[in-house]
Amino acid sequence: MQLQFLGTGAGMPSKERKTSALVMKLLDELGTIWLFDCGEATQHQILETTIKPRKIDKIFVTHLHGDHIYGLPGFIGSRSFLGGDTPLTIYGPKGLKEWVEMTNDVTGTHLTYPLEFVEVEEGIVFENEQFIVRAMPLQHVVPCFGYRIEQKPLAGALDIKKATALGVPKGPLLGRLKAGQDIVLEDGTAVRSVDVLSEPQPGFIVTILGDTRQCDNALALAQQADVLVHESTFDHATAKLARQYGHSTNIEAATVAQQAGVGTLLLNHLSARFLAKDLARMTKEARAIHEKTYLVSDFRTFEWHQRQLIEK
Repeated sequence: MQLQFLGTGAGMPSKERKTSALVMKLLDELGTIWLFDCGEATQHQILETTIKPRKIDKIFVTHLHGDHIYGLPGFIGSRSFLGGDTPLTIYGPKGLKEWVEMTNDVTGTHLTYPLEFVEVEEGIVFENEQFIVRAMPLQHVVPCFGYRIEQKPLAGALDIKKATALGVPKGPLLGRLKAGQDIVLEDGTAVRSVDVLSEPQPGFIVTILGDTRQCDNALALAQQADVLVHESTFDHATAKLARQYGHSTNIEAATVAQQAGVGTLLLNHLSARFLAKDLARMTKEARAIHEKTYLVSDFRTFEWHQRQLIEK
């Protein structure tokens, strides 16, 4: 799993930061990519990466402010032009489906793939054999959600030496054992997968929040997450503005991470008011509360490797 930030600015694009967009690359796990929010420059940012739009099969939208959705019409159309023919599912608050479909109708946009919508409410919004995605409402000035992505426990590692000692030959029988299936050898000997597999390993948990004030649901979504992506639109000196406009400060985000027992905190959605000299200070302030904190910029990429998040 990789996280790559395409847009980390708040409100409107700047020379340094485009508006909100984040991809979760699940190429090893599912062979697909998930996109979280789609600010207006998203497809332009994708051109600077190795991301193939047709590989994106899910878009999770946190809320309907323009800096989080104005890139959707362009991306949806370009995905079709680039040969996308597999379904695309968009998850988001009430009103998103109406806006996208109206935009497509007015502009005469024809898609070569099925476009599906899921209106998000609190609870599980997606589940398959490998992942669960949960949503909870946050506290912003319009309806806004945060998402918690949980990878289900992974099968234990196969002990080849132990399996061989039990008479299992090389080939598909080893694969069946690794998949958790019991087998019977040609001589009638039964071999249980539990006898040749290590204990199941926990999957990763990533929490991605939309715009929000510090609130109980943000804390609930972040509980024991390996990674928390939290907005940091303001700092302590501008905390009054944060409360007024439904946003958080770097210190508030770090406090959520510390209280929730988060592994790594990634701060994004920064106001353009902050200059380069401010960013080092804001990072230092957050790290005083939660040590493993990064204030991210466009195109920064992190990879989940050996149960820890490392920067690529």
